[in-house]
Amino acid sequence: MPELLSVHDLKIEATSYPPGEPPKRVTIVDGVSFDLKKGKVLGLIGESGAGKSTIGLSALAYGRGGAEITGGSVLLDSVDILPLGKSGIRKIRGARICYVAQSAAAAFNPAHKLGEQVIEASVKHGLMTKDEAKKRALYLFQVLGLPNPETFGDRFPHQVSGGQLQRAMTAMALCSNPELIVFDEPTTALDVTTQIDVLAAIKHAIEETHTAALYITHDLAVVAQISDDIMVLRHGKTVEYGTVQQIIEAPREDYTRALVNVRQTAREEAKDQSDTLLKVENISAQYSNGFKVLHDVSLHVPKGQTLAIVGESGSGKSTLARVITGLLPPSDGGISFAGKPLTPALKNRSRDELRRIQLIYQMADTAMNPRQTVRDIIGRPLSFYYGLHGAAKTARVKELLEQIEMSNGFIDRYPAELSGGQKQRVAIARALAAKPELILCDEPTSALDPLVAEGILNLLLRLQAEAHLSYIFITHDIAIVRAIADSVAVMHRGKLVRFGPKSKVLSPPFDDYTDLLLKSVPEMEIGWLEKVLTTRKMESAGN
Repeated sequence: MPELLSVHDLKIEATSYPPGEPPKRVTIVDGVSFDLKKGKVLGLIGESGAGKSTIGLSALAYGRGGAEITGGSVLLDSVDILPLGKSGIRKIRGARICYVAQSAAAAFNPAHKLGEQVIEASVKHGLMTKDEAKKRALYLFQVLGLPNPETFGDRFPHQVSGGQLQRAMTAMALCSNPELIVFDEPTTALDVTTQIDVLAAIKHAIEETHTAALYITHDLAVVAQISDDIMVLRHGKTVEYGTVQQIIEAPREDYTRALVNVRQTAREEAKDQSDTLLKVENISAQYSNGFKVLHDVSLHVPKGQTLAIVGESGSGKSTLARVITGLLPPSDGGISFAGKPLTPALKNRSRDELRRIQLIYQMADTAMNPRQTVRDIIGRPLSFYYGLHGAAKTARVKELLEQIEMSNGFIDRYPAELSGGQKQRVAIARALAAKPELILCDEPTSALDPLVAEGILNLLLRLQAEAHLSYIFITHDIAIVRAIADSVAVMHRGKLVRFGPKSKVLSPPFDDYTDLLLKSVPEMEIGWLEKVLTTRKMESAGN
């Protein structure tokens, strides 16, 4: 079978603007080569900033954030697409090659309905009539497990959860029946139960249509389930390139072995969980349209400890965080902090109440002002809460950058000049700048590769020990729950179905939903996805 995509000696450069120095050209992808046949999947894996997304976008002859392809070739069906010019490439993008972005929230237009955006490329390229595209979109909504597929397309982006939005973007890419899809972290925002369905749907679509795919991720367990080959990248260069079996079972390079062997170490929970900092009592919440998203939720967070909240997309995890921070006042119930009632609405909270509770958002892309530098982003809470300016503020920003393992060279960069993982680390530093007592962490490591995520988790644990911080950690990664949590809350459809010390919640007997959640955690095992799907079918048939 001939290669659909052939990339040879790819070189990509960008302009760097070091503070106090003239601009200079830097190489961000250096001599990368690979081949991809129809119906096959190549996984691109490596740390944040390794060049994964940049290489993926080169398949669309696109350079993001000022990046420029300066060497090599990108052949689609033996034709180099780089010299085609804007008009030639425009005919390919969205028709023959499609892209699923890492952050769907930043990729969708908030002013248009989801259905309109899903079918837009197929209709504009003349691949389908509007009615045909709508039927295709409905089918994909059903395949991808989206709620109420018949009316899902009538919603706007802000009316669905992050996981649902990511699945909608996958539907948008699949709608035109492309020859090649570039998946850039397509399951990052998904809970583990939904992730299995999406991975299965993607794999099935590739097998049925012989679509080729580049699958970019930092999760080696996930890429092992869907890829035929894997390329490991670091600092813009190929570290190792081979079959899934060779990379997983017999990695040759030290860096690859580190990725394969990284495991979050389970931490023993705190014995005494009686010293409560935050208490949530019988909280219910609804949106302005009257849709109820939380139903009578009660839980507490002890001082200096971590509560992990787990559950599928749309279960109410992030909504509960919004209620606690005052972004969405509850319709019933109340919250107390340090023994005192907490003002429900953000706009009515005192500056000290605001400082003591901080939030690290799930999607750093949409949580930062693109026109502000890292210095401004981290420095804002330093000025707001502590009145720091000038040299004192700069010194503190540099301290915070060191804490999150980023050098001072990042201080004058803009968000567009950072990788997804770097943006998330800046968001963490911004929260730490306020010196809070409680930090709500909404998937703060979801955009990070395993090695960097491990470092961030260790940092959070160290800061917790030093400053007696409390965390609410919203995640779908059970390995992280075991590594960082003292207590666990399991949410499903806006209700609290299980809550207590970690050892109790993660031990049998389980309720049906918690059992499904724990069985859905990806394992570093070839064929694991097929085993899980087979088990599900057998259990369903037995019922």
